[in-house]
Amino acid sequence: MSEPAASHASNAGNIASDAARRRTGRWKLLAVLLVCAAPLIASYLSYYVIKPEGRTNYGTLIDQRSHPMPKLSSTTLDGRPETLENYAGKWIMVKVGGGECDKACQDQLYAMRQLRTMQGKNMDRVERVWLVTDAQPIETMLIRMYDDMHILRVKPEELAKWLPLENGGKLEDHIFLVDPRSNLMMRFPKNPEPARVHKDIAKLLRASAIG
Repeated sequence: MSEPAASHASNAGNIASDAARRRTGRWKLLAVLLVCAAPLIASYLSYYVIKPEGRTNYGTLIDQRSHPMPKLSSTTLDGRPETLENYAGKWIMVKVGGGECDKACQDQLYAMRQLRTMQGKNMDRVERVWLVTDAQPIETMLIRMYDDMHILRVKPEELAKWLPLENGGKLEDHIFLVDPRSNLMMRFPKNPEPARVHKDIAKLLRASAIG
């Protein structure tokens, strides 16, 4: 074989070898991603697909493909930028409402605290967030009562594009649940039954190895 031909053959071999390595690398990356996603996929399947006859969820399941988490321009009460993504890796209970928290609002805050406590050894896997949709000052008493809850101010129009409602519903009527991969997952009804909400969350925590 002449020297140019040999060089050409060598280059072709190198290109083929590089292509093979790239394909192998892509397959390895895909395998790693599947392994990482497997616990969450398993929790969804076990809870919503492979469920025994008669077992139903209390909260309304939300199609995350239609409601991806937006980049919220939210801030803490003292004006520091902070978003729900800061709590990624945990299950997040979210409530929405103005800073002038009426009785219904306070009942939600209390229910969220109790629902987290009811998870027992799994309570640290759950975060609570109050998304405040106005500039109204929040009573110091409320801040102290729920000092382990995250309170963020956010533009209401950002939430309206993200959080789905039924006809006639209001964002402040509901508690929403976000999964550890920051996917909006579930909406609980207005004035929910705490025992049934607890049951939904407890099942998800048992079924999921993440968060």
